[in-house]
Amino acid sequence: MRRTPRHRRIAFVFFVSFVTFVLFLVTAPQLDAQVPNLPAPRLSKITSLKCAFTVLGTGTWIKGEAEASTKLAKLAVGFTAVDTQDGTADAVGDLGKSHITVRLVGNYLHFMQMDPYGALYLTTVFNTETRGGKLQAVHTRHEFTPVSVPGLTSRPEQYFGECEASPK
Repeated sequence: MRRTPRHRRIAFVFFVSFVTFVLFLVTAPQLDAQVPNLPAPRLSKITSLKCAFTVLGTGTWIKGEAEASTKLAKLAVGFTAVDTQDGTADAVGDLGKSHITVRLVGNYLHFMQMDPYGALYLTTVFNTETRGGKLQAVHTRHEFTPVSVPGLTSRPEQYFGECEASPK
């Protein structure tokens, strides 16, 4: 059977339409995932937090190989004067108060604190309850010193626990 120019055009249009449809199906979920989520109302109303972390994961390098360990922990972290609109808060800890950066995106409320020596502390509160209205949270300390000092953060640490929020 010999194809006429009209048949070729119809086949070409069908082929282009098919490829366009397939590309749409493949890229549509990715485009959807890139749209920023609206801030969770519960997180946007938080003005202070009291957090308790009970599990600790610590990382280190031994002879160039990365290693990790976990153990039970008891760490309390607090935040006051939380302003999700301006992106500010005060971190309250063993060394007093320090002014920090806050970022609320979707179901994540992030608190970022950097000390003058370069160490970074990051606490993320999730819009997910653990029990009794408390929210899941993780606290990370990015620090490293050549010598491990007991009682001080000298290796990267990640704590897992929960935070109790005070709304506006």
